[in-house]
Amino acid sequence: MSRIALFVLTNLAVVAMLAILAHVFGLERFLVQQGVRINLPGLLVTAAVIGFGGALISLLLSKTMAKWSTGAHVIDVPRTAEEAWLVQTVERLARDAGIGMPEVAMYDSPEMNAFATGARRDKALVAVSTGLLRGMRRDEVEAVLGHEIAHVANGDMVTLTLLQGVLNTFVIFLSRVVGFLIDRFLSRSDDGEERGPGIAYFVSSLVLQIVFGIFASLIVAWFSRRREFRADDGGAELVGKQPMARALDRLRMQQGEPSHLPASMQAFGIRGGRMMALFSSHPPLEDRIERLLSAEGSARGEHQKPYARRSRVV
Repeated sequence: MSRIALFVLTNLAVVAMLAILAHVFGLERFLVQQGVRINLPGLLVTAAVIGFGGALISLLLSKTMAKWSTGAHVIDVPRTAEEAWLVQTVERLARDAGIGMPEVAMYDSPEMNAFATGARRDKALVAVSTGLLRGMRRDEVEAVLGHEIAHVANGDMVTLTLLQGVLNTFVIFLSRVVGFLIDRFLSRSDDGEERGPGIAYFVSSLVLQIVFGIFASLIVAWFSRRREFRADDGGAELVGKQPMARALDRLRMQQGEPSHLPASMQAFGIRGGRMMALFSSHPPLEDRIERLLSAEGSARGEHQKPYARRSRVV
């Protein structure tokens, strides 16, 4: 029930491309003063421009990339009773959550999965698999949709973009500093004369950017796991705690089956597991169910204010 994996992969590709273009067009020459000294203020500004630029571009491309990678088609005009119910349910949940009507899409997959993405809360995309509609009761599908709507209402994609921009900035900054030091060490001549950055700077900084980017993804995954718990609470508030718990439990029973989502989209879905827990964008489903059922009343009918009336905290 998140949009993390494709966003992170797109971000890494965009940032790498921007960094390569900066080198090819000579923009990084502004990072060096007097041939051998690195311009730290200039580097930080450049890193911020590339880092936040990459995160913003990834955010703006998120809906298009999600549709392309899953083959999802947007339901403009419902053609079946099932599509009509799906659109009406998303519309009602969006209204209850106080957001604009998202685009509603379906994609063909035997597994039970769904995702939501988009740059704006009032212009989001919510997509479900055909397997989800066939494999769950309607109140459980509604709970899954409530979870996705909660992601949108909580502004998770915007918050993620800001976090990713900060991380990109430090990844680029640190990789250039360390790459400069490596190049300076390797480029010393026999007479002790120091020369400006060469090919070693470009290669080492690019490799370090990838390595540091992997470590940064641990922080993104940690953030995503926290937001999954929050979206579970939001879904329970919109449709009820028990339907939300039953939906998660049904997903838990499916966990041993292979995923049919493209590799770049698997962490965008509603499934979670314990494998590579630090890199996982989702907490284990067992933990989510336990936390949801142990939390004090967050569901409809348990003396909570309607979701749309709560302050939106991102």
